[in-house]
Amino acid sequence: MKFLLPAGIACILLILAAVPASAETGAPDIAGTSPEWQPVTVTDDFGTTVTINTEPRRIVSLAPANTEILFALGLGDRVVGVTDYCNYPAEATEKPKVGGYATVNIEQVITARPDLVVAAYGNTEETIERMRGLGLTVVALKPDSVDGTLMDIRLVGKATGAEKEAASLAGGIEDRIEAVREKMADATEKPGVVHVMWYEPVWVSGNNTFQDEMIRLAGGENTFSDVEGWQVVDMERIITADPDVILVNSGTGMGGEGEDLIYQSFMKEPRFQNLKAVKEGRVHIVESDTMDRGGPRIADALEDVAATVHPELFPATGTTTTTAPPAPGFSAFTGFAALAAAGTLLRRRE
Repeated sequence: MKFLLPAGIACILLILAAVPASAETGAPDIAGTSPEWQPVTVTDDFGTTVTINTEPRRIVSLAPANTEILFALGLGDRVVGVTDYCNYPAEATEKPKVGGYATVNIEQVITARPDLVVAAYGNTEETIERMRGLGLTVVALKPDSVDGTLMDIRLVGKATGAEKEAASLAGGIEDRIEAVREKMADATEKPGVVHVMWYEPVWVSGNNTFQDEMIRLAGGENTFSDVEGWQVVDMERIITADPDVILVNSGTGMGGEGEDLIYQSFMKEPRFQNLKAVKEGRVHIVESDTMDRGGPRIADALEDVAATVHPELFPATGTTTTTAPPAPGFSAFTGFAALAAAGTLLRRRE
């Protein structure tokens, strides 16, 4: 497929060909390929075979989960560009920005002079193919499950020469997940659980979502397992379902600073006051960034959800149903609503 270069991008390509990286980006010049590097070929989550001929020393990440993986693998010093929503770890917020999640600024990506771009499904296939057409080496991720997340950690490790670190990181996560599974063997019931992403109207996580898998691994049953993906459900249906546990995203739903709006809506809505979960204090705030990202903190999210669904099995865990730190990140519900309006809601989040 051929791409017609906009004049702005064409000019940038010509300028960058003659200018050292540190001069135009302010990023440190990182040493070139080590003598030990051998070309690596990987197949990414789009099914595209990508050969990485030179050791990635300048990496651009186009999703928060990707950024978390890179930093967890000890590659933070190689990251020279991130999205506006890459907020963890704290060091990531200091990296140069290359636009939004579904609104990647390709000119800024080119300016960063990456030798590897770690993209994501939500960047849109058009954007990813356009970057490839411009000669950028792009590996695209689309983890749609816990296992998919672990596979992508190993994929990034292979693509960057950090295979040992990736094996150690993924192995540690697997151990923690298995520990939760073992605890669930002692559970005598499976409480009905709802995960709520927003409240006006109420959006819930149905089947084939990352959150649905979390609920099942945590020993619960998704009350709305008959709902496909993420959908709106009316108040009457929630009242009729009367879940045992209600998990609500922190902050403004998809992150963002401020009070926990979804939690407040459930606690203040008169029609919800007779819900079992409300009366028994089992409306629990989950940190949006850990619950909604396929990254290294999936074990944190699972342990939190499991302790909420089965507190009798986690007596030493101090969970709370009233407060949680607001999670910075997505700008309120606007990012989620935009995806919904475009009809491109993902089965999980990157």
